[in-house]
Amino acid sequence: MTIDPVTLEVVRCALVAYSDEMATALRRAAYNPMIFEVQDYCVGLVDTEGELIAQNLGGLPIFLADLGVSVADGIERHGIEGFEPGDALVMNYPYVAGQHLNNVVVYTPIFVDGKVVAFPAVRAHWVDIGGSRIGFGSTATTDIYSEGLQLRSIKVMKAGEWDADVMQILKDNIRIPESSLGDLRAAIAACRLGERRIAELCERYGLDTVTACITEMRDQSERLSRHAVAQMADGEYTASAWMDNDGQDLDQRITLDLKVIVRGEELTIDFSEINEQVKGPLNSGKSGGVAAARVAFKMLTLPTHPVDEGSFRNLHVVLPEGKLLNAKSPAALGQWSISLPTVVDTIIRALADALPDQVPAAHKGDMSGFTFHGIDEKTGSRFVCLNINGGGWGGRPVGDGPSACVSVCQGDVRNIPIEIQEARYPLVFTRHELRADSGGAGRHRGGLGLEIDVEPQQAMFTNIANERTTCPPWGLRGGHAGAVNDTIVTQPGGQPEHVKKHTGLALRAGSKVTFRTAGGGGWGSPSERPAADVAEDVRDGFVTAEAARELYCVVLTADGQVDAPATGRIRATQADVARR
Repeated sequence: MTIDPVTLEVVRCALVAYSDEMATALRRAAYNPMIFEVQDYCVGLVDTEGELIAQNLGGLPIFLADLGVSVADGIERHGIEGFEPGDALVMNYPYVAGQHLNNVVVYTPIFVDGKVVAFPAVRAHWVDIGGSRIGFGSTATTDIYSEGLQLRSIKVMKAGEWDADVMQILKDNIRIPESSLGDLRAAIAACRLGERRIAELCERYGLDTVTACITEMRDQSERLSRHAVAQMADGEYTASAWMDNDGQDLDQRITLDLKVIVRGEELTIDFSEINEQVKGPLNSGKSGGVAAARVAFKMLTLPTHPVDEGSFRNLHVVLPEGKLLNAKSPAALGQWSISLPTVVDTIIRALADALPDQVPAAHKGDMSGFTFHGIDEKTGSRFVCLNINGGGWGGRPVGDGPSACVSVCQGDVRNIPIEIQEARYPLVFTRHELRADSGGAGRHRGGLGLEIDVEPQQAMFTNIANERTTCPPWGLRGGHAGAVNDTIVTQPGGQPEHVKKHTGLALRAGSKVTFRTAGGGGWGSPSERPAADVAEDVRDGFVTAEAARELYCVVLTADGQVDAPATGRIRATQADVARR
C-alpha cells in the first residue's frame, strides 16, 4: 500500500503521543515515588511479532526497545488466540526480560475487528517483589530464587476479571503490597488507555493503513540508521573497562572487553570476550546486554529520531550464553543495571577513532543510588526510600560535560526532591551540592558529581553499592579522569568509615551517610583550557585554586583574577617539558 507522507506523519506522531499519554496516566496513578517522581519506567506499543512499534520519549534508555521480548514470550506461551479482551499479564522472568525482578512488565491485548493487532506495554520499577532483600543495591544474593517472585507472562486479569488466586500470591509475598499492587493497577490503566487510542486510530484510518504506516516508519528508520553507520570508517575497534567486583568475590575485577566492527552500513558489537557470569547479582539476561548495545548504537546513529524496531536492523550483537550480559539460570540479577552504563561508555570509547569529533570522555558510569529501609517508629509501618544520585558526564569536543546528571542508561529519570523524602521517611538531608574538583581536568572539563549528607532520625538500614572506584571515568585526547564514587558512614561517636559495598548496614539515630558521586572525564589537554574559564570555575566553586594551579597551570591572584605573567610562564614550561 502506498501511503501519502501527511498520513504517515500523522500516524507516526500519534503512536508516539499515545505512548507518552500512557506514560502520563501511569505516572499520575502510581503509588511509589520511583515511578511518579523518578520516572523509572518505559511505555510502548508492540506488534504481534513482539517488535516495537513506538515508545514514549521519556523514561529509561536502558529499556530501549526491549519491551518486545516480554510480549513475544507471552505470545509463545499462550498463543495469539489465547488472549481475550480485558486480559492483563505481568512479566518479569529475568532470563527473557533480562533485568532484575523489580522491573515488572504489564501488557494487555488490543483487539480490532475481533483479532489481536498489538499490545500496549509498561515496564516500571516496583519497590518490592519479595525475596530475601528489599530495595535495590543488594550485593548479597547469589541466585535468582532469593531475589523475589518470578512471573512469566501470568494473567492477573482474565476477560476483565481479576484472578483472585494470583493476586493473593502477590499480596502474600510482597512486603509492601499496597505500593506494588497499586503500581500494577496504574500500569493496567495505562495499557487500557493505549487500547482505546489504537482502536480510535484504526477506526479513523483503517487497520490496513495503520499497518502500512508502521511498516514504512520502520523502513525509514532503517535507511537513516544505515546512512549514519556508512559515515563511520570501516574497521575493527576494541576497548576495555572493568567493574570493581560482583559483591561476593571482592578481590576479583569484572572485565568488560569488547569489539565493535564497522563494515559499510552494518555495525556489530561483539561481547564474546566480556567476563563470564559471576556469583554475585551483577549479571543480566541477554535482553539487558542487547539493550546496552542498542543504547550506544542509538546515541551514535539516530539520537533524536523516534525509536522503533527498524532503527536496529543493521545492528548485530554477538553475545554468547553464560556471559555477564547473558547469564544462565539460576544466576542472580539483582544489580543487573550496575555495569550497563560502563558497557555503553566502553562501546562509545571503542569508536573514538572512528568518530573523533563526536565521542565524549567517560561519564560517571554507574547507576548510583541509595536505599534506606526499616520500620517507622511513629507509624509502625515498613518504609523503603529509594533514590537516584546524579554525577558528572564527560567533557565533549564542543564543551564541558554536564554536572549532576543520571547515567546514560537512565535518561530522563530524576531524583526524588528532598522535601518529599523528608516528608515520607525519617530522614534529614543537610547537604546536597556539587562536588568540587570531581570533574576531570581538560580543555573541556568533565561534569561534576554530587556531595550529599543524609542523617537518619531513627534506627534503620541502608544498602550501599559503590562501583567504578578503581576504574575512574576516563578522559580523552589528553583529558584527565574524573573522581570516583565514595560513600562515608559516620555512626554516633564513631569515626568516618569509607564503605564500598554493604547490604543491610545498620544505622543508628544521629548517624550520617555522605554520598560523593563520580565526575566525568576531561576532553583535551587541561593546559589548553582558557585561563579565564578556569578562573570562572574557581569562582563558581567547581574547581579549587590549588587544582587550577596544579592541573590547569593557571595562577590566580588573591582576588580571584588570572595572574597572566605567572600563568604564561608555567604553561610555557609545561609545553617545553612535553616537547622534550
